Amino acid sequence: MNVKHPDPILDCIVLTEGVRKAFGSNEVLTGVDLQIARGEVVVLMGPSGSGKSTFLRCINRLIDPDAGRIVVAGIEMTARGTNLPQARRRIGLVAQNFNLYPHMTVLGNIMEGPRTVLKLPVADARERAVALLKRVGLIDKIDARPNQLSGGQQQRVAIARALAMEPDVMLFDEPTSALDPELTGEVLDTMQELAADGLTMIVVSHEIHFASRVAHRLVMFDQGRVIEDGPPLRLMQDPREERTRRFLSRLMTWETDLEIPEPRGSTTVRRS
Repeated sequence: MNVKHPDPILDCIVLTEGVRKAFGSNEVLTGVDLQIARGEVVVLMGPSGSGKSTFLRCINRLIDPDAGRIVVAGIEMTARGTNLPQARRRIGLVAQNFNLYPHMTVLGNIMEGPRTVLKLPVADARERAVALLKRVGLIDKIDARPNQLSGGQQQRVAIARALAMEPDVMLFDEPTSALDPELTGEVLDTMQELAADGLTMIVVSHEIHFASRVAHRLVMFDQGRVIEDGPPLRLMQDPREERTRRFLSRLMTWETDLEIPEPRGSTTVRRS
């Protein structure tokens, strides 16, 4: 059964118009327009230096764009006077580095934000943290310290910590790039479950199989702009841009009988 694809125009939760950013003479973003629907999973791909991570961090204003407009969950992030700390509560971020508090337990790491920022009572923050640890499969690590966990486990704790703030949108900036293949699978499985639950996700990643199975859209960046945007299967099989074709061909494993399924239960296509 196919799942209805969110309509970015009708259900728009993230809107960017003409987003530009330069670092000195290096223009990293040259005018990015993108609409993302509530419940949509969008994977951003492109060569190193194409602007993907910069764009992601402009969304929650960890990087200030030089021009353009960004709206998230009805809040104009680029408007003068916007309360950014309050607005960022609605945007979760999971980065390459786990950035867990080393002196706190796993439980303490997840409870910290709800207690100090959302002002939840300790009992409520604990209840939320325990539920999230069960959700990411780490309830048995509740009293562990970060240095007692594998990289994949630390990243799953980082995901739970971000979810504890109950964000409207989750941003993932190459969340598996620091992990070996076995640990990468743990994290991607967790992300796939979150996508199945309808969480809005914007993911910078070169995990082509994750994109093919989970994403609604694959957005290709090159030289600071979006050059192609569409269903992952279509971009993999019939890209309109030669730059997309060359980039994806380097990522894909061209093995006999490789299956690349279209996301959300559509017909799979077998390459030979």
